[in-house]
Amino acid sequence: MTISAEVKALLQCYPEPAILLGKDYHILLANAAYQHHYGEEYLSHYCYEVSHHCKVPCEQMGETCPLKTSLKTRQPQEALHSHHTLHGETYVKVQILPIYNDEGDIIYLLQTIHDIKVAKEKLQNQGLVGLCDAFNRLLVQISRVAPRETSVLLLGESGTGKELVSQAIHAASNRAQGRFVPVDCSGLSESLFESEMFGHEKGAFTGAHIRKQGLVAAAQGGTLFLDEVGDIQLNLQVKLLRLLETGIYRRVGSVEPQKSDFRLICATHRNLKEMVSRGGFRQDFYYRISAFPIFLPPLRERHEDLPMLIENQLQRILPQRRLSIHPQALQILQSYDFPGNVRELRNILERASVLVDGDFILPEHLPQECRQIVEKTEYEPVSPVVMPLCQVEQQYLQWVVQHFEGDNKALAKQLGVSERTLYRKLKKNGNYSAMTIFEHL
Repeated sequence: MTISAEVKALLQCYPEPAILLGKDYHILLANAAYQHHYGEEYLSHYCYEVSHHCKVPCEQMGETCPLKTSLKTRQPQEALHSHHTLHGETYVKVQILPIYNDEGDIIYLLQTIHDIKVAKEKLQNQGLVGLCDAFNRLLVQISRVAPRETSVLLLGESGTGKELVSQAIHAASNRAQGRFVPVDCSGLSESLFESEMFGHEKGAFTGAHIRKQGLVAAAQGGTLFLDEVGDIQLNLQVKLLRLLETGIYRRVGSVEPQKSDFRLICATHRNLKEMVSRGGFRQDFYYRISAFPIFLPPLRERHEDLPMLIENQLQRILPQRRLSIHPQALQILQSYDFPGNVRELRNILERASVLVDGDFILPEHLPQECRQIVEKTEYEPVSPVVMPLCQVEQQYLQWVVQHFEGDNKALAKQLGVSERTLYRKLKKNGNYSAMTIFEHL
């Protein structure tokens, strides 16, 4: 079917990478932005060949395919994917829009690609880092809610990175140019609450020698982050609820109303629903702050991300020193549950960096509570010779493919990775015999 000049011109109007696809995943046309990100050799290729570097559609690799879903539902679809580009691997939001003919049949699908700036697969000193399925689900929620004004409630265990996620939401929002103002609610006493939050006038009380701007005013045009919101006393929750409902507050000692303008993000490690049922948290305040709850996965559910998180933390702890973790030490940490999550991981690595004299963190540099879990573990696949981590991974994959008796789906589950991630690693390391099974799924 001949593509009209109008469709070609429309495609070039998109500032983001955009392609026109057939129903069989073939790329029919690409705009200049797509060629800049993915290269000019795209025609006659399938979209998954260019973006995923694989030979089968992404739904066969454990990912959601928005094209397939759009064909089934006949509605626009979107999904978060990891793409290979000329500038490296990056997270993107893929949007699919079906295009119909006069008879109502889908003839093309328009795919647009938007970069997700809050996280990268490549390591960096700031921002969210990860690859696992739980982390991907978190990114999908962040990317959907960030552009809106919806109040967000971050839930999860202590140390899972709730403030980092709140900063990512702020950075991806329309208020990114405004201030991000964090408030530690556990440190706000009743006597200081109104003064700290709303500010006060000069002479409002003993010691008020000057007018003070409160935290609400500091967040004007930006984001107010209430950390550990579950620690706020009931009588103070009423005052915050009034602020959120009316957008109006008064400085202590003033009768002049002030207009607030901020986006609210709250976080807690407590079970607020249970607190509401016991009378320890106001129900009306809970529903006001929990319009969009996001659960942050604990580190024990992100073991696939552990090597990347370790390297990222070591770059932060010792930016001037090339310090790596030995494969046996990594295996010990991958068997550990991390009750303190990422915060505990950082403490473990910081302690180890003090003890290590060479370039590798060894098992003896780790705390006893980590080592005692796997003291009797046999490290058969790991060579005792110090070598690059990529080479260790390659040898381990070769060993596990030869010794594992199940299929690749079971192997991926056992390794704690998605099928697509396993396929990509096998392809990278040249395990073509195992890859053949994937390509015929």
